[in-house]
Amino acid sequence: MAGGINVYAANSQQSLAKDRIIADHTEVIAKNPDIILASWCGKMFKKKRMLSRPGWDQIQAIQDDEVYEIVSPIILQPGPAALMEGLPIMHDYFKNWVEKR
Repeated sequence: MAGGINVYAANSQQSLAKDRIIADHTEVIAKNPDIILASWCGKMFKKKRMLSRPGWDQIQAIQDDEVYEIVSPIILQPGPAALMEGLPIMHDYFKNWVEKR
């Protein structure tokens, strides 16, 4: 809906958050996303901590500084906020990425 491709779409089929966790961070390196959207439920996103993971400097999104936080009250709460606020935010990130190309 926002214009991106979810490289972890299969994970979204899991009903429990614990089953959507990417346990092996090397999977992300292999998928090599162009954009990374991050949100932690009830916690502050620590970008430096995420970027310091071994091998993550190889990921295109990190090389291009295309890593963004969407705060949890907007994107992780059930209800209209994800669609009314979160969707336009994601769309803008994807649109800006396309325009840079």
